[in-house]
Amino acid sequence: MTRLWRGFWGWYERNYTLNVSVALGLFLLQLVHLYWLSAEVVARRLTGTGYWDLEGPLRFLILLVDYTEMPALLGTSLIYLNELRKGFRWQPLLLLLFLNSQWIHLFWITDEFVVDAFTGSGALIGLPVWLAWAAIGIDYLELPVIADMMRRFVGAIRERRVGRFMREELAD
Repeated sequence: MTRLWRGFWGWYERNYTLNVSVALGLFLLQLVHLYWLSAEVVARRLTGTGYWDLEGPLRFLILLVDYTEMPALLGTSLIYLNELRKGFRWQPLLLLLFLNSQWIHLFWITDEFVVDAFTGSGALIGLPVWLAWAAIGIDYLELPVIADMMRRFVGAIRERRVGRFMREELAD
C-alpha cells in the first residue's frame, strides 16, 4: 500500500501544474456563484433589492457552477494534503479546514435554505436566519483558498513548471 501511495504522490508532484490549474479554474467559477450570492441573495436581504435575479437557463447554470465546487474541493484538498505530507505548516492546514467546511454548506446548509430563510418562503420556513448567515460565511471561506491557488499557479509559471509539464507529460 505504501508503494501505491508513493506512486500516486510521485505522479501528483510531476503533474503539479495541471493539478493547480484545474483547481484554480474550478474555483474561479465559484467567483460567479459568490457574486450571485452577494449581488442577489445578500443584497436583497440587506436592502430589499437584488441585483442579479437569475431566471430560466441562467438559474440552472448557476446551480451547475455551484456543483463544480465538489471537484474543486477534492482537487484542492489534495494540494494541501500533499503539502502537509511533506511537513506540517499551519497555513495549509488552516486553508484545508476552510476548504472542507464547504461540505457543511453543500450538504446541510444549502443555497435553497439560505434563500428560503431570507425570503420566508419555501419548505424550510422556521429555521433560524443566523444559520443562513453562517452558510454565507462558510461560502466566503473559499476566498483565501482561491487567492492561494492563484499564488501557486503564478509560482508554477515562474518556476517554468508549465513548460516542463507540456514537454514531459504531453509528449508521452
